[in-house]
Amino acid sequence: MKISRISLCTALLLTVACTPQGDKNVAATALKPVATVNGEALSRELYEFFVKSGSGKSSADLTADQRSQALDTLVRAEVVAQQAAKDGSDKQGDAPQQMALMRLQLLEQAAATNYLKDRKATDAETKAEYDTVIAAMPRTEYHAHHILLKTKEEADVVLASLKKGKKFEALATVQSTDPGSKAKGGDLGWFSPSGMVKEFSAALATLKKGQTTDAPVKSEFGWHIIRLDDTRETTPPPFDSVKDRLAQRVEAKKFKNYEDDLLKTAKVDKTL
Repeated sequence: MKISRISLCTALLLTVACTPQGDKNVAATALKPVATVNGEALSRELYEFFVKSGSGKSSADLTADQRSQALDTLVRAEVVAQQAAKDGSDKQGDAPQQMALMRLQLLEQAAATNYLKDRKATDAETKAEYDTVIAAMPRTEYHAHHILLKTKEEADVVLASLKKGKKFEALATVQSTDPGSKAKGGDLGWFSPSGMVKEFSAALATLKKGQTTDAPVKSEFGWHIIRLDDTRETTPPPFDSVKDRLAQRVEAKKFKNYEDDLLKTAKVDKTL
């Protein structure tokens, strides 16, 4: 029994003192900064994060030259940052606000990652979101042309020219102020009404195929003359093709609810 006990103690000592020597070296290397700049240490964690952010790889997957270049870039940035702090650049212009805003954004992102790690969207939640989105999706797409003018007077003149037999496309090419469709004779292609301003969509819904608005339509962009060319029924995308994006929507809603709960218990005094 005594021998057995000594053997166990010896084995334990060997396990602690001898076996993990390689691991100790790895740990020591991990703790050791990759560089010091004017006494400021650049940690290996920072270096690895910098490499991963720029290349999508770990430093072990890079060549020696690439690792060296990455370190040189990080050192250069640290040198400039230190000098900027000495010069007070971090307190000038928009720098304080930008850094404060970046801090808020990074912490919010970290909070979302932490909150959602055990609250991933389930298949049932994602399917329910899909059904909701599909139910709200417009069932008709439109193909139309339009001419955009700055004033009603200009629009009235163009509309009168159309009624006299002038070609819509020709007038659009010359008169329209819409840079996206002007060169195409006012052609907007196929689109969903939800993608247009409400005044445009409302006017479009009153037209029959081939019909042009009787009067110019005012929106925030100016005055539109609209011609409806055709309509077609839409086909909803298959669930599997949008599943990942819908899962992100579900998780975004979960985090928003979390934010709303935090706001309910926060003491907020607005002075604006």
